[in-house]
Amino acid sequence: MAEAEEQETGSLEESTDESEEEESEEEPKLKYERLSNGVTEILQKDAASCMTVHDKFLALGTHYGKVYLLDVQGNITQKFDVSPVKINQVSLDESGEHMGVCAEDGKVQVFGLYSGEEFHETFDCPIKIIAVHPHFVRSSCKQFVTGGKKLLLFERSWMSRWKSSVLHEGEGNIRSVKWRGHLIAWANNMGVKIFDITSKQRITNVPRDDISLRPDMYPCSLCWKDNVTLIIGWGTSVKICSVKERHANEMRDLPSRYVEIVSQFETEFYISGLAPLCDQLVVLSYVKEVSEKTEREYCARPRLDIIQPLSETCEEISSDALTVRGFQENECRDYHLEYSEGESLFYIVSPRDVVVAKERDQDDHIDWLLEKKKYEEALMAAEISQKNIKRHKILDIGLAYINHLVARGEYDIAARKCQKILGKNAALWEYEVYKFKEIGQLKAISPYLPRGDPVLKPLIYEMILHEFLESDYEGFATLIREWPGDLYNNSVIVQAVRDHLKKDSQNRTLLKTLAELYTYDKNYGNALEIYLTLRHKDVFQLIHKHNLFSSIKDKIVLLMDFDSEKAVDMLLDNEDKISIKKVVEELEDRPELQHVYLHKLFKRDHHKGQRYHEKQISLYAEFDRPNLLPFLRDSIHCPLEKALEICQQRNFVEETVYLLSRMGNSRSALKMIMEELHDVDKAIEFAKEQDDAELWEDLILYSIDKPPFITGLLNNIGTHVDPILLIHRIKEGMEIPNLRDSLVKILQDYNLQILLREGCKKILVADSLSLLKKMHRTQMKGILVDEENICESCLSPILPSDAAKPFSMVVFHCRHMFHKECLPVPSMGAEKVLTTHTTKHLCLRWRSRQQLHLWSQQRASIKHYKHEWGRLQGDSSPSYHVSAISNENDLAEPCQTQALKCKKKKKKNTIK
Repeated sequence: MAEAEEQETGSLEESTDESEEEESEEEPKLKYERLSNGVTEILQKDAASCMTVHDKFLALGTHYGKVYLLDVQGNITQKFDVSPVKINQVSLDESGEHMGVCAEDGKVQVFGLYSGEEFHETFDCPIKIIAVHPHFVRSSCKQFVTGGKKLLLFERSWMSRWKSSVLHEGEGNIRSVKWRGHLIAWANNMGVKIFDITSKQRITNVPRDDISLRPDMYPCSLCWKDNVTLIIGWGTSVKICSVKERHANEMRDLPSRYVEIVSQFETEFYISGLAPLCDQLVVLSYVKEVSEKTEREYCARPRLDIIQPLSETCEEISSDALTVRGFQENECRDYHLEYSEGESLFYIVSPRDVVVAKERDQDDHIDWLLEKKKYEEALMAAEISQKNIKRHKILDIGLAYINHLVARGEYDIAARKCQKILGKNAALWEYEVYKFKEIGQLKAISPYLPRGDPVLKPLIYEMILHEFLESDYEGFATLIREWPGDLYNNSVIVQAVRDHLKKDSQNRTLLKTLAELYTYDKNYGNALEIYLTLRHKDVFQLIHKHNLFSSIKDKIVLLMDFDSEKAVDMLLDNEDKISIKKVVEELEDRPELQHVYLHKLFKRDHHKGQRYHEKQISLYAEFDRPNLLPFLRDSIHCPLEKALEICQQRNFVEETVYLLSRMGNSRSALKMIMEELHDVDKAIEFAKEQDDAELWEDLILYSIDKPPFITGLLNNIGTHVDPILLIHRIKEGMEIPNLRDSLVKILQDYNLQILLREGCKKILVADSLSLLKKMHRTQMKGILVDEENICESCLSPILPSDAAKPFSMVVFHCRHMFHKECLPVPSMGAEKVLTTHTTKHLCLRWRSRQQLHLWSQQRASIKHYKHEWGRLQGDSSPSYHVSAISNENDLAEPCQTQALKCKKKKKKNTIK
């Protein structure tokens, strides 16, 4: 449990009770402070008996009959002398403009704080309670109740006179009352009643549970959570009552409202006050404990608990023991709990003290986290509630967090948090760096230093680099790679590295780092020297990036030794900067590297290095024979005689064979294959490539006395040479391996050739027939002829104006149309030709536009038919479809004629 602190300045001191010595890890829900200023002065001479709370001010009644109006800080604003004896209760309306006071001597006063309105009455018995109407300021609500031995309701009539009526009596003194809306709740010795002021009816009676407790020593505590929810605390029992409307069919003679107890449970201690807090309850408890030494009961510190009500029990959320002044002499009736609904302020009133409990805000939450050294959570809470916190700054919390981590030796975490906490504050960064230097932890903060915005003083970065240079070369190299070169004085660091290299000149890490520093300084020559010495992979990148080709002309061998593939690619990609001639000259003493360069040059372009092809023959022969033959085949610039001489000297048979055949000496090449290689398959392949009958003859002559060669020839010769030539020359009785299989294969190959030829013939015939049918279908399509068409010769309409008049016409594939009589008459007699023969014509219009001799062999045949055209009934402009019948040559001719035959149809006519 958390404890309220007690201090003379107004805060509560921490309890020294043994049971409270251990700090709770659970954060308290409320915070406490003592109401001081004028209250302190009052309670030094007097004692508090009651208090009521308004949103704007407080009203405090004392044992000496005084009523003080206080502001929320406890300063006295007004003072009223009401009675010489104890003030039992003070009541305020919701507006805070009217106050009711009752005293132990029977005096009752109701008056306006800002008006002359006033009511005075003195009864013959002590008046324990008073409650003014919440809306007393309204003229229609001038009502209040008082309670002693009976409960009286006072109302002002229209004549401004007050009249009273008894609401209840006969069950002992009225000791508590609460008025909310139209409902008045009060408690007497027997229980709690609720009165409906609108219906003038009492709607419930809730009896008290523990009748053994004296009601004057353990009074009932009442509070309204809202207009229909009443909370009752009496002894150790708590009841939550809900006022509900009764259904019309249930009313009869019953009140329109009734009360239902929705929750009821017992507490551990005696209840002195209740207040709602959202859906929870704040309970002020009076505690008695037994001394272990004397075994006698004594008054312990009161407790303020926050509980979560359930239907038949409750759950404790928090519990705080309060060290109020004079708690050892107080009784349960001496404590009161008042609250301000608008601000969730709770006032614990005792005769000698007034303590204010408040809900903890984010600042209080952060205070508690910092107290528990939960800095990360405090920092997160401050960031989330940045707009709401007033007493704390994110930066202050962050710096405290860093200091806490450093104190615990968690240097890396502390350094990492600097990035987030220090942000762009360069001054704080520099301050923290020097702190880390003092504890010897510069390495820890180095990865997190800002490198852009902000930029710290160069001295800061140099200080860290020197720290690494003294103890960690790898870490130093990492920082040089990661940090931009403008963060520090590069020349200072270069000199420091060179000083260390004097002690360890072969240290690769330092040499590489020095090269990087030279690069930052744009001293590329020195950097290149170091990279080449180290054979570092970045040397090529350095050359490309900074165009250092002029610096490497005398370092080509070094580059090739380091990585010949990358070096050659780079040199070939930059021929304009380093010529082929220069590279070849530099590599003259390293023929193996010269070959690598010239080989890749030849792969890229067969002609660029043609002047070196003769040299390459020797290089290939020496270092790369597998690529010699491809080179000889692809190069057209190498001297064949020189190549042949080298190959013969080295006895390169395959290359020699190729060169002999290329030089035209195929017979010598074939002879070398057969005599040197003894490879009949290669000899046959060579003969096939050359396709020379004399070579085949030489091959047969050489093989005729060698059975294995004969077998190879029999298996492969059938498709190129008549095998009979070979078979006739085989000596009788010669034993030939697999002769039967070879002869069978010859017959199968021959049969296969026959089948292939027949298949090809069938395909050709089928294609020809398909094309012929397609041509025929195309030529059989009709051609539309109507009155708009004209004769291409006489330019008159192709159709006669008199449809009954017989006529003849000719239509060509090119859609040109002619009257029959407009065509030239064949020399052998037109009538005979038109009726009995097929005469070939070309379209006159086409013939006039094209060169006739190009088509003299491609003329169309046409048959002419006469037809009597009749006018269709009701159709003054008949149209005709023309279908052509001609031979298969018509489709290929651009403007050939078609034979026509006309038939009369409806609206259109087809000419066939």
